[in-house]
This record gives sequence, C-alpha cells and structure tokens, in this order.
Amino acid sequence: MSDQRVKIDNSKRISVVLIEPDIPQNTGNIARLCYATGCELVLVRPFGFRLTDTALQRAGMDYWKNLEPVIIDDTDDFLLWAKGKRVFYLSAHGTGNYAAIDYQPGDALVFGSESSGLPPALLAAGKAADSLITLPMIEPARCINVSSSVAAAVYEALRQINHWSSSPPGNEGAGSPPA
Repeated sequence: MSDQRVKIDNSKRISVVLIEPDIPQNTGNIARLCYATGCELVLVRPFGFRLTDTALQRAGMDYWKNLEPVIIDDTDDFLLWAKGKRVFYLSAHGTGNYAAIDYQPGDALVFGSESSGLPPALLAAGKAADSLITLPMIEPARCINVSSSVAAAVYEALRQINHWSSSPPGNEGAGSPPA
C-alpha cells in the first residue's frame, strides 16, 4: 500500500532507535519502514538475532542493501549518541500522548525490546526529560507490537514535519463534507 503522490523530504529525517531488539521479523519490518520513509535506523546492542538472520532479511526485503543502520554497542553509548538530540522514549509506561508532541527534523524515537521494553535507565531518562510518551490503548491491554508502534509514531512525526494534509489525496484544502 502506497501513495506515491505524498512526498517525504529526506532533509527532514528523524531517527528510529531500537534498544536491544529481540525479534528479527519486527526489526526487518521496521527497517523496511525506515527505508520507505527516509528515517535513520539506529540499532542498540545486544540483539536477539544476527544481522544475517534470514527472517530479518526476509522481513526487510531487498531494502537492507540500501540501508546503512547505525549500530551502537550498548545503552551507555546510545546516551552519548543521543546527547544534544531531542529524544522521545515510547513505552506503555509513558504518560504523554505521542500525537501531542510537536515533532521536528532530527528527533529520535526510541523503542524498547519486545520482551522487556525500555531498560530502567532509559525509562528514568525519559521521565526526567519529560519525554516518556505512549500510544493510547484500552484497558487492560499492556502493549502493542513494536513494529506497529514504530509505524504509528513515525507517520505522525512525518505528517507534522512534512505538513501533510489530513484531507484525502486530491482534496487538499477541501472543507468539511456537506451535512
């Protein structure tokens, strides 16, 4: 599914950061999303798979050869990489709504591993910076798939950054439907 008429300005990139990803298929899907949206992919070790894993490659399709993911050794090195950047930590434990953020080019969206979420140090960093955000869910849901979360957050950020209309294609600037 694609709308090639909507343009993404690659000079207005954001970063998608996966902290200790466990599931190769999710990482492959997210890599494909990063390629298709011009986002920078940042992977923080340790991984629950090898970068040569066939499930990772299959989910990422042939886009892997066009990606140059940033590989960071651990969360301490991630915090050094993130210094000076606007960083938003997405977690089911977040209190801010992901859609209420005023996203800007250069922002980093950080997601935890599938099995354990964000490490305590990053949860604390997000709380301290008032940048621990979440996607709304009904009670008693605990979480949604990380690749779904990444897609929702990336497209909201890019919608704002690229000033995409909320009107259907071809109706940009159109008013409300008739009553």
